[in-house]
Amino acid sequence: MKCTQLLNQIRHVSMKGLVASFFPYCALCPVACLSTSSRWSTRKKSSQYSSVDTEKYSSLVRSVLSRTSSQTPASLKEEDEHIFGPIIKSKPAFAQECKVPKSSHPLVYPDKTLDRPSEDEGNPPMRIAMQRGASKVTVPSVTKILQQTMPPEQAFYLERWKERMIAELGEEGFKEYTINIFRQGRRFHSALESILIPEEELSSDTGSSESVEGYIESVRHVLREIRGVRAIESVVQHQSLNYLGLVDCVAMYRGELCVIDWKTSEKPKPHLRNTYDNPLQIAAYMGAINDDGNYNYQVQNGLIVVAYKDGSPAHVHFMKHDVCLVYWNRWLIRLEEFKEKV
Repeated sequence: MKCTQLLNQIRHVSMKGLVASFFPYCALCPVACLSTSSRWSTRKKSSQYSSVDTEKYSSLVRSVLSRTSSQTPASLKEEDEHIFGPIIKSKPAFAQECKVPKSSHPLVYPDKTLDRPSEDEGNPPMRIAMQRGASKVTVPSVTKILQQTMPPEQAFYLERWKERMIAELGEEGFKEYTINIFRQGRRFHSALESILIPEEELSSDTGSSESVEGYIESVRHVLREIRGVRAIESVVQHQSLNYLGLVDCVAMYRGELCVIDWKTSEKPKPHLRNTYDNPLQIAAYMGAINDDGNYNYQVQNGLIVVAYKDGSPAHVHFMKHDVCLVYWNRWLIRLEEFKEKV
């Protein structure tokens, strides 16, 4: 009621009179006495920044507020270390990639006579058989070296796959599965030989070609690009590094001489990393060919062809020379690890 009387009086008084008559009503009508300051309504909360160690941060404050001096990377680093402590540099995740072999060996020999074959070369391909028996000097194979130096993570996944297969097929079933996979691989390679070297007779253990028809269809687009086969199922040996292997094929692919490795897979392998140790195998064979006196040429490229049973187009992984050099160094490291174990 009294607030209403106040508003009625405001209409009939001057500004000076209004101010004089306003204050007596403040205690009676507090809503009319508004203020823009928050201290009249709520008490200011205490902040964690109300008490700052000004001595500790004085240099930082001067640097920020100064008009004459500017912050530099060195000064910022010094201030960060003063406030947060020195930076602790952790080991990078890719440190293993920086690992180098203790002894370096060339992949390609510049002084060796290069006999670069043409695609129309009609000489029969080299085929040096693997010598077996007690009379043969013991030289470790590429396959054995890679198996015995397999990284722990890769070995873990391989063992887990084996356990899963045994759980599904049983011990005997898994053995039969492994034998069939090996036999199928042999038939696939024999069928490829009959295509690449038509004049040669198929070996007696090739079995029915129907079982590998899907694989052949899978690599058909690759076979159209193959010319000038120089070696097939031939032994290669690196004399100075003391290892040997059986190379699938050496031929021209799209005008480049390559070590070719034919693989079969139940799962797609669209990327080179999906082939696990196969690139190391290619590099090892390449180094052996370039060192072996039985071969009067050198190879600088590799090719991994992954074929599929359902006939879907094979994945082709071409390894140019700089990629082969990377895997050659990794192979040398694995070879050193093998020699340390034995």
